[in-house]
Amino acid sequence: MAILDSIEIVLQNAFAKTHSIYLNVFDTSLSRKWYNALQEILEENLHLEKNYLWHGWADSKRNGEYLCEQINKTIEVINNSNLDYHIDDNFTVENTLIDVKDFEEHPLKQNKLNNLHRYFEDLQGTTQNLSPYYIKADHTTKWHIRQLNNLCHEFESWALSNRKKKYLPKWQRPALLFCWLNAPKFELTKEDFNSFGIDALYKDFGGIYLGVNKAVGKHHYEVFRDEDGARIDELTTIAMRGQTLAAGDFDIDLGRTDRTETWRIEENKKFRQWLIDNKFDPNDKNLTLGHPKVGQIDLHRSFGTEDTPEDVWEILYEYHDVYQIKTNGSNATFDYRWSDHDYMNKQIETLRPGYIHTEKTHTK
Repeated sequence: MAILDSIEIVLQNAFAKTHSIYLNVFDTSLSRKWYNALQEILEENLHLEKNYLWHGWADSKRNGEYLCEQINKTIEVINNSNLDYHIDDNFTVENTLIDVKDFEEHPLKQNKLNNLHRYFEDLQGTTQNLSPYYIKADHTTKWHIRQLNNLCHEFESWALSNRKKKYLPKWQRPALLFCWLNAPKFELTKEDFNSFGIDALYKDFGGIYLGVNKAVGKHHYEVFRDEDGARIDELTTIAMRGQTLAAGDFDIDLGRTDRTETWRIEENKKFRQWLIDNKFDPNDKNLTLGHPKVGQIDLHRSFGTEDTPEDVWEILYEYHDVYQIKTNGSNATFDYRWSDHDYMNKQIETLRPGYIHTEKTHTK
């Protein structure tokens, strides 16, 4: 694959010592659009969501206990708001996690997580049809409504790696999700859809992938997995959509992938059949299935290894804060941490203009 350019990400540890990782950007139509969008983000120095960056790190400080605590705090804020929407639920690792070695079984009480996501859907609605609850909510409550979704996905990724660490440690799947508040979007075109497909469902170690759709709702494969292959009319989710917009957001996958594994091949077959049963064409690129790859970490330059994920994880556990991102055309410094006492308030201030716009345009 031809290389368009490179990116340097500067990480720092608790003592401000730094470590750089280097990304090679592919020279494709979609990669070029994404790279331009990323550079615009860096030029504007938008807010990097550091409280949604480290996914699937079993030994992270943002572990199951911490995430359940944050979910319960968010539920408490919503219940104490003026929305007249009550969530009669409480989350603990014990009532949400299932300690099961059989990898055919999900490590979560899925109804528990599905209900959490449903609360979010009820309270926020969709991009096209915002919920009256969301429009009415004050700015602090709006922030917490969004956290229902973020914490749900973060907890699930932690739970999957937590079980892998216990039973199949080399198959943990940590990732870095780079998402910016108020990141400008660009529309995907027919040419871009060629980067999607069932073959793009699985990620490579060190791969750089276009960020997920920020629209409310789940993708087809997420629904297939979460709902155990149920038909569309049996789903508990109220929204499912493909990807039509993208931004300069991106994910770095840091888990092993063996595309020849029997279970993976069988799951692909089941997913194809599920799509057909629900009147979708598995070969339709417009469904935007999978994760379009836009680049690859230069693993040897960044970590001194190309095939030992454990060595990479060890370094990243130490250098657990993204401090700076540099390209040939722009750079930005992110001198804050998710653990800062005023971090929530910083995010609310960043999001406030959007909150005000929503209230003005939806209030008669």
